[in-house]
Amino acid sequence: MIIDAWISNLIDCAFAEDFVSDDITTMALVSSDQVGGASIVIKEKGVLAGVDLVREVFHRIDPDIVIDVFLQDGSRVKMGDVVARVEGRVASILRVERVVLNFLQRLSGIASDTSKYVEAVAGLPVRIMDTRKTTPGLRTLEKYAVKVGGGKNHRVHLGDGILIKDNHLVSLLNEGLNLSQVITRAKRRGSPKLRVEVEVKSVAEAVEAVGAGAEVVMLDNMSLDDMRVAVKSIGGRALVEASGGITLSNVRDVAQTGVNFISVGAITHSYHSLDISLDLDRCGGK
Repeated sequence: MIIDAWISNLIDCAFAEDFVSDDITTMALVSSDQVGGASIVIKEKGVLAGVDLVREVFHRIDPDIVIDVFLQDGSRVKMGDVVARVEGRVASILRVERVVLNFLQRLSGIASDTSKYVEAVAGLPVRIMDTRKTTPGLRTLEKYAVKVGGGKNHRVHLGDGILIKDNHLVSLLNEGLNLSQVITRAKRRGSPKLRVEVEVKSVAEAVEAVGAGAEVVMLDNMSLDDMRVAVKSIGGRALVEASGGITLSNVRDVAQTGVNFISVGAITHSYHSLDISLDLDRCGGK
């Protein structure tokens, strides 16, 4: 992970949100010169993501803190695994404990959930993708975690590709345009470097979209039977994405319809944060 200006600002915001410089409990109880160590410990099976953030957060609060990292992003972890050891001023460690765990638990949760979907379609020629259904301000990190889990990023932002969705179609249908004319307008006015993707809800719309020149067709909340017919009707003239209502229990069935991509909003909007703790040493022992 590259810690760029955007991510640095996120860390600053997390510090400000938690008042790390005004931790009244730590200031009241812990001597500023007390030195100790702590371990970051995994409490359940999953995929790790966000280790570089951990290092950055600790060094931002106290450059003298020493961090020994034992596991890297993408590592498959289990209960009891130690991600890292931290040595330094106890007050500094305590001030950012929650910030560290908030980042690490959430990103590892996204990576872990993504990996489950990837594993569910193993052996089939399909890729699991995310969506823009992300936590405001955290999209860069959450989409990074998706890649760590083996997934592929869909559009990162609105300037990253042309995706004609249902409300775009309603707006232009109200102007009197049909689906083919909407796609023609998008191709004429958009950058030739960007693929035009269209969300459709029926086999007929999928066929019309491809005939009008769409490079990607998104089958939105379609039945498995309709997906199979749509894929066959498109016949390789465009890439096909399945979206809507995707769960771990049905994702392999969807993949077997022949689609190229499956987008899963749940991996960034309804993920399970991985259980991870920061445990301070007792009596100086490790």
